Parts: sequence; structure tokens; C-alpha cells
Amino acid sequence: MELTLTATPGRSTGSRPSGRLREQGKVPAVVYGLGKDAISVEVEWTDLRRVLNTEAGLNALIDLEVEGETELTLVKELQRHPVRRNVVHVDFLRLDRNAPVAVDVPIVVTGFAKDVEDRRGIVDQQMKSLTVKAKPSDIPTELTLDVTDLTIGTTLTVSELTLPADVTTDVPEDAPVVVGSATRFTQVIDHGGDLDDMAAAEAEALGDESAAPAGDAEAAGEGDAES
Repeated sequence: MELTLTATPGRSTGSRPSGRLREQGKVPAVVYGLGKDAISVEVEWTDLRRVLNTEAGLNALIDLEVEGETELTLVKELQRHPVRRNVVHVDFLRLDRNAPVAVDVPIVVTGFAKDVEDRRGIVDQQMKSLTVKAKPSDIPTELTLDVTDLTIGTTLTVSELTLPADVTTDVPEDAPVVVGSATRFTQVIDHGGDLDDMAAAEAEALGDESAAPAGDAEAAGEGDAES
């Protein structure tokens, strides 16, 4: 599904003009790609939020209207304020409907890794998205990876991801996506230990550590008094 967004060209560049735009509920942006000149534009924040608030996310196909002309684009980069997290700038990339484009597609983990959970391990997702190449109409919304058979000490790699037809990736097949990682609780369980006993021992150790500085302080105080 393609979405429509109107952009207004001719904005002044620079931090101050951009700041004034944001105060007016607008977002400064640039449109580039396909060998054409880059142009500075502005878009309404509410309209931008609407087109990005779909299951496609940043990979939504956007028909960007600029002065009566429409170009197929997607958001190549979305810059946010480091503290307030509001959008401060957007880069729109022009697309050729018949040419592949590189995009990052989210990886969603599904299933229940019983072995990992029973042994108090961690399902460690090391790769959150995969860079793929596809024509605009073939870009997937997400990629899924079933972790049901994941065990402690094993790894699910890019090779386990099923890519749709006409979608490719240059990421190595052996790149790790999800790892079944052991924890100290796993070691206790594997050696027949009791987690309650372990928790009690840790609580006792923490109590001893918190008491030690107080004792040292008292001893130091007595030494000062004697001197």
C-alpha cells in the first residue's frame, strides 16, 4: 500500500529556520536520489506521523507530492532529538519502482524456547533487523524467526531466516541472529543445585558486604580517637 504525503519546497536551511519550523508543527526534510538534485522541503508533522504509523514503519512507500509532481519515496533516515525524542529532520529517498533498494527489515522472534526457559537461560536476540534488497513492491514488513528449537549454547543464524521471493541479502548466512545464552542460574540447575539455596546464599553475602564498611568505619573511628 502506498501513502500520500505533501511536501512544501523552498524552506530556508540552517538551525534557526529549522527550529522555527518545528515550533509551527512542521519537520524540515530533504528529498534526494535517482541522480536528481536534492531539494529541501518541509512536511506537516501530523501528516508524517500518519504515514509512518503503519505496520510498514519506516519502510512505508510514500507518494511524496511536491508542487504538483509525485515521486515514490521512503524514509531513508529519521533524526530525533537525543533527549525529547521528537523528529527533527527526515531524509526521503526517491525510488525506482523497478529497481531494488536496500532497506532494514525488522526481525521478529516467535515461538517458545522451552529448553532455554527451563534452564533459566536467555534468548539473546543479537540482530534486530536485516538489511535486504528488494523492489519497492516486494519489501517485506518484517521477517520472523521461530526459536522453539533453540537450546542453551546454540545459535540461529541468518540462514534460518526465510526471505520472500525476489528479496535478497548480502549479510553472511552464518551471522548470528539469536543465541541461547547460559546464566549463572543455568549452571546451578545443570549441576543439580537449588535456586532457593543460591538466592539465600547471595542475600547472606550481600548482607555481609553491607556490614563490612560500617565495621571498618567504626574501627577507623576508634583509631582516630586513640591517636
